[in-house]
Amino acid sequence: MKIALINENSQCAKNEIIFNSLKTVAEPLGHQVFNYGMYSAEDPNSLTYVQNGILAGILLNSGAADFIVTGCGTGMGAMLASNAMPGVFCGLVADPTDAFLFSQINAGNAISMPYAKGFGWAAELNLQDVYRKLFELEPGLGYPKERAAIMAKNRGILKDVKAKSCKDMLTVLKEIDQELLKGAVAGPKFKEYFFANAKDDGIATYIKSIVG
Repeated sequence: MKIALINENSQCAKNEIIFNSLKTVAEPLGHQVFNYGMYSAEDPNSLTYVQNGILAGILLNSGAADFIVTGCGTGMGAMLASNAMPGVFCGLVADPTDAFLFSQINAGNAISMPYAKGFGWAAELNLQDVYRKLFELEPGLGYPKERAAIMAKNRGILKDVKAKSCKDMLTVLKEIDQELLKGAVAGPKFKEYFFANAKDDGIATYIKSIVG
């Protein structure tokens, strides 16, 4: 599985801690981790939480990533922005219990974390425990187990409702503010990671027209 990390401007100084914690857990499980930034407080390619959501939508809908790890100060803004995109199912995750329940019940494809709330001593240990609960088990097995079938049915209903209530991603990319979009894909590693992994030719072609 390809996992993409996206940090926004208010919490970008924590990118290295978050990235290293994610790699420590995910790579031994056979996953690839791609750091889309922001990389530091000095990173000139600033991302807002709204742009985090746009970038999450681009990566998931193009197939360039299978799972998104994002967040902001409270985690709520990045969650809302991500869920505004078609095909993105993002949960607010603060601790390992949240991570386990989101994985087993909701089986979404993105999480948003509150990097300013409770991010203190040994924060990297909480991050590692969160990622372990997200990625060590097959998602969607259900909790409690006897409700697995109804949970799977509800996920399918939600997916169908979202598909009918959202425009497709290419249309979204064409209709949103183009300067906002350019900022979302301006990171120094974006072109390297995205074009090597994107599977949707339409989205990839449009993004290429934006980034050159």
